Parts: sequence; C-alpha cells; structure tokens
Amino acid sequence: MSLALMFPGQGSQAVGMCAALADAEPKAAEVLAKANRVLGFDLAGIMRSGPEETLTETRNAQPAIFVHGVAALEVARGRLGEVAFAAGHSFGEFGAHVAAGTLSFENALGAVRLRGELMFEAGQRRPGAMAAVLGLGDDDIEAVCARVEAGVCQPANFNSEGQVVISGDVAGVEQGMRLAKEAGSKKVIPLKVSGAFHSALMEPAVEPLRKRLASIEFRDPSFPVVSNVTARAVTTGAEARELLVRQLTAPVRWSATVAAMVAGGADRFLELGPGKVLTGLNKRNAPNATSATLGEPADFAALAASST
Repeated sequence: MSLALMFPGQGSQAVGMCAALADAEPKAAEVLAKANRVLGFDLAGIMRSGPEETLTETRNAQPAIFVHGVAALEVARGRLGEVAFAAGHSFGEFGAHVAAGTLSFENALGAVRLRGELMFEAGQRRPGAMAAVLGLGDDDIEAVCARVEAGVCQPANFNSEGQVVISGDVAGVEQGMRLAKEAGSKKVIPLKVSGAFHSALMEPAVEPLRKRLASIEFRDPSFPVVSNVTARAVTTGAEARELLVRQLTAPVRWSATVAAMVAGGADRFLELGPGKVLTGLNKRNAPNATSATLGEPADFAALAASST
C-alpha cells in the first residue's frame, strides 16, 4: 500500500485538543512544551482548556492545529513505514512540509503563528465573509463568482465534488450566495470567520509572510508534498516557499490535490491532527482508498492493531 499523510486546516480546532495524546505519549507532550517555548506563551494551555473564543482566534487556531498535527506525527514516526506523499488543507501544508523535512518545526510554527496574525489583521482592515455552497460543480461555482458585480467573490476551497466555499467582501459573497441558490445549489451556509480567507482581501498579508519565509531555511522535501495551490507535487524547497505565500490568496484545490495523490498510487491516507474533516471528504475524494485519523490515543491503538 502507498501511504499519503494529510494535515487539516482551520476549523478542526476544539477545546481539549491534543490533551489526551500528550497525557498518553511523552513525544506529544514534548512537542507541546517546545511550542510554548518557541511562541513564548502557553498555547498548550489554550488548546487544553480554552476558552473557546481564544482558541478559535485565527492567530491561535492555526498554530494549535499545526502543533497537534506535528505531535501526532512525532508519535507516529517509526510506526508508519514509507510515506509516498503528504499534503495539507490550507496552512496544513506547513505540517506536510515538516513531515517531509522541508521545514523545521520551530521555523514552521513561527511562520504559522505570523500567518494567523496577518490574516486576522487583514480581516480587520477589510471585513469579509465566506460561505459553503453545496450541490454545484466546480465550473458552476466559477461561473457564479464571475457573475458577481456587488464586490469581491472568489472560490476559496474546492473541498470535494459538490462542496465548495466562496470568499470575498460581504456584499460580494451575499450576491454570490443568492446566485448560487438561483443556479440550483442544494444549500448555502454562511461561515463564521474573521476574514475572507483565500481571496484578494488577504493581499495585505502576502508581503509580510513572504519576507518571513525568505528568512528561514527551506530544504528539498524528502518525499513529494502536493501543493493545494497547484495540485502538483512540490520537490524543491524554493518552490515550496513560493507556494506557501501564494496560498494566502489562491483557492485551496483540495479535491484535485487528493486526486493527484491517488493518481500517483496513494491508496492509504492518514489525517494527522484534530478532527476528521479530511477523512470525511475522502469518502468522495478517494472512495477506493482506506482513510483514517491519527490524533487521539485510541487512533494509535487502532494503528498498532492493524499493523500486527
């Protein structure tokens, strides 16, 4: 079997995340302690105890999800066998690059924290909105967004067939929601977000993040990391650096990313970190593959049982 690792994006956070894993696995506890030292504040305490409104702030949610993913990775090392691919949803790609050795944990964590801060500030500067559109194809969503005249409205996340998120300023997304319903969408769901992620409204975050990433070391990945911007394998550190900047304003082509890994031979997927969002999406994105999560102690017990 050919293994692919997946790292989730924002929205997978929950109070209590990684607490049981850190209590059960010293390697996970070490990752949390290191994260606190790198950041200079008690992120692990926020992950364990909240409050929820603090954890869900973009500047905290992104590093929290990233840290949980890396903690699970460290516990899993030596138990997985050879990895063929890795990918991450939105900023989850930083976790994929840590797994592939492109980035150090410390450098990636600092960049993820800055990314969250910059995105929050961009959202404060120019308020935006996002909405999930169900039941329309990717081309239909592109056509809907092209018809919007009230403001900015762009596809933000192509998550799976019939599940796409749109993003932009409030007026643009509101018109996009109306047009999507007129085009036959089964359901349109406004999302609670602090900004218009993966749209032109995130442009103020681009240069500060580019400057940070230019200052840290990027190595060539030890195995291909499939970029969610291009849905193609990244094999050099220079390309990884540029694509991690571009993803701020580009749509997440997640369904195509998973399809690229399947086309490359991946038939076993493991989602590292909190929640089961990507595993759930694989019911459509990779229906013939096996998919599982690694984020809680019970997940590792199941992994051990399946390998015996």
